[in-house]
Amino acid sequence: MGIYIFVTILVIIACILQVLVVLVQNSKGGGLAANFTSGGQTMGVRKTADFLEKATWTLAASILLLSVVATAAIPRGGEAEQSRISTQINQAIDPNAIPTLPTAVPPASSAGTTSAGEDQPAY
Repeated sequence: MGIYIFVTILVIIACILQVLVVLVQNSKGGGLAANFTSGGQTMGVRKTADFLEKATWTLAASILLLSVVATAAIPRGGEAEQSRISTQINQAIDPNAIPTLPTAVPPASSAGTTSAGEDQPAY
């Protein structure tokens, strides 16, 4: 259970970073890269755009990988704990079984019969 929670937290962090990196980019070539137009910068416009693109692809690949790891690390119950669906399947009634219907007709009682015009008893 502990590894599953840890991997889930890593996926959430990677997703948040992915959103931030994508929001920093600008599809028209601006974004964060537009702030580094000075010639004396170590990291120029093109290098910033390359870094953001590589960060986007790296985070996307890490989210994919972490999702696969999280799926493999899902805590599974033992044999005693079954899913609701498998429990219902095991307890299902065979649809091909012949139903047992009551064959005896209940006896008719004469205490509740009244003739027309008399008051009906209140139930």
